[in-house]
Amino acid sequence: MKRVKRVEDAINAKILKPGSVIYSAGNAATPQLLLEQLAQDSSIKDIDLFCILPLGEQAKPLFSKERCRTLTHRVIFNSELTREAVNKGWAKYHPMHLSEVPKYVSHGRGIDVALISVSGPDQAGNYSLGTTVEAVLSALQAARSKGGVVIAERNKQMPFVLGTTIPESYISYLVDSDYSLPASPVREPDDTAIRIGEIIASLYVHDGSGNEPGSTLQYGIGQVPEAVTDAIIRKGARDLGIHTELFADAMIKLVKKGVVTNRWKKRINFCVSSIFLSETKEGYGWLHYNSSVQSRPSDYTNSVFTIADQPRMVTINSAIGVDLHGNIWADSLDARKIYSGVGGQSDFIRGAQYSEGGVAIIALKSTTKAGISKIIDRGPAGITTTATPSDRVIIVTEYGAFDPKRLSLGERAVGIAHLARPDYREKLLKAIKENPAFHKPKTSMRGGVKGFIPYEQAIRGL
Repeated sequence: MKRVKRVEDAINAKILKPGSVIYSAGNAATPQLLLEQLAQDSSIKDIDLFCILPLGEQAKPLFSKERCRTLTHRVIFNSELTREAVNKGWAKYHPMHLSEVPKYVSHGRGIDVALISVSGPDQAGNYSLGTTVEAVLSALQAARSKGGVVIAERNKQMPFVLGTTIPESYISYLVDSDYSLPASPVREPDDTAIRIGEIIASLYVHDGSGNEPGSTLQYGIGQVPEAVTDAIIRKGARDLGIHTELFADAMIKLVKKGVVTNRWKKRINFCVSSIFLSETKEGYGWLHYNSSVQSRPSDYTNSVFTIADQPRMVTINSAIGVDLHGNIWADSLDARKIYSGVGGQSDFIRGAQYSEGGVAIIALKSTTKAGISKIIDRGPAGITTTATPSDRVIIVTEYGAFDPKRLSLGERAVGIAHLARPDYREKLLKAIKENPAFHKPKTSMRGGVKGFIPYEQAIRGL
């Protein structure tokens, strides 16, 4: 390993040669100093750069229209830095399950250069991959296997997250930096999010303090996860587990409160995640050498087989929209406007269905901020679906929960319509009644709506 004082001694056209395929760490571990230099050095060109959710103001110039003319961005999950580039055609978008990314980057042309963030070394001389593993380990291994280069940025503020570490010999160049990690602020849950959280905690989160396993949780960041966390604490559930792709501050709260013990997990009795994000510097500090959390690559955390192995797996994800057939989309606003990415939603939806006592939940507010319904008759033509009608997905809005198990297409349509705001609900029910494809929908509403539990009934368990 060569320690360099100047970033340009590691990021230059001699090392990043034309034709190189590069993989960069993303999320809070985006190596911003390295990417900033890559943006500034116009002699580095004709390269392909893969990344998942890059964050940080220093890296922003790399995704400008001008810089995109001389390199090819291959974005696997959009962020605020890449959204314009992808949707204006300056960059390429790769729809991909997060579980598949490690395998993808090591096949085909492989990886010539890996740009990573690290912390350390520890007493054994090993470096942590910090807050982001996803496909980073696979990428650097792929680069090494073909005699490529691994360039590491050691940020003084990067926590040493246990679980996935690499020896010094894996690193070709090491550059030191010192700046705050990107924060992911979350607004306080509003009344709508609180209702959704109450429904989920009441119906689907099981206490593990007795003789039956407690639920294992997966969810991300945002108002609904915060609301779910608060509702779980109010419910008094204990001995829960965490197996997730993204570990955020809401989960830190559960660990601190003693709600999460991972007692019932079969193999790894601590919180496992591939990506860590926090709202504050203190949150990142909590991760530093914390033995209650462990990092793993996304082909482990997001493996359907690993997820299925977790007891009572409860996966909670969001969506942009749901149609009456049960198609769910989460990455796109329409067929040609990519908001985020496929990510791991499908991985966890399918894995949860094979977990004993597991459930896959899509939680969303029934309308957008502008008051437009997210529950619609038909999904936009050509939209990428992260869940299809054949997946057993429980859908939750502030009006209740709907479980499609053992229900026909028409029965599902009626249940899904009841998740919408009342004025939209009536329009959807009218469309269902007038369409013969739904097969006698009136019978689906006799004696209550099949599969639908309204809010007032759902929260009785709290």
